[in-house]
Amino acid sequence: MSNPVLERADFNVASSSSGVMTLRGTVNKSAILLILTIVGAAYTWSASRGGYSSAAMGYTMVGGIAGFILAMVTCFKQDWAPITAPIYALCEGLFVGGISAMYEAKTHGIAIQAVMLTFGTFAGMLFLFQGNILRATPMFMKIVVGATIGIMLTYLLGMILSFFHIQLPIFGGGQLGLIFSLVIVVVAALNLIIDFEFIGQSAASGNAPKYMEWYGAFGLLVTVVWLYVSMLRLLSILNGGSDNR
Repeated sequence: MSNPVLERADFNVASSSSGVMTLRGTVNKSAILLILTIVGAAYTWSASRGGYSSAAMGYTMVGGIAGFILAMVTCFKQDWAPITAPIYALCEGLFVGGISAMYEAKTHGIAIQAVMLTFGTFAGMLFLFQGNILRATPMFMKIVVGATIGIMLTYLLGMILSFFHIQLPIFGGGQLGLIFSLVIVVVAALNLIIDFEFIGQSAASGNAPKYMEWYGAFGLLVTVVWLYVSMLRLLSILNGGSDNR
């Protein structure tokens, strides 16, 4: 068991001609994907100057839909990751930039707060992992992945009910919404530990193909984006807003 994205990975067929996955290589690929995400986010953000415009909304929708499709393709075709992962990062950047602009229009300064909290959480989880304070044991992974799947199913249920104009209380701005948001942030943060463990062990095995550096970086980016968006929603609720998506 691992991150739902990374658990589909096949790290056991390395080609001597193409090289093998390394930890440094994965870190470098992760940095590239992060930069591409920031570029995409900056583009949508710039289109939102003066307010959350229809153009920004269009970029957000295109980025979200295209990013979801690319994520699914990458999960099933890991060897395509060197191509699909960078494109996914750009699309996800468009989506993140639009979501950030939407929340920023409601609460000034919320985006930078979410960025700082996200990277602070990332650094904290990395410290706990490297210090062997928190490790991805089999039981830990079962609990976190189970919680992650439960959250995803809840999101799906909420989306289906929204078609009938029904909103679950946990998606509102009350106490239940706050508690649910806190749970999501915690689960997303704990998924980082699983990502670190999975990538570290796979790179250390010495038999993962080189393209898995891109796939590992892609899986890590999925978690970071989820954590960031969750931070935005949590901060919005703390600032007296609500999330009806």
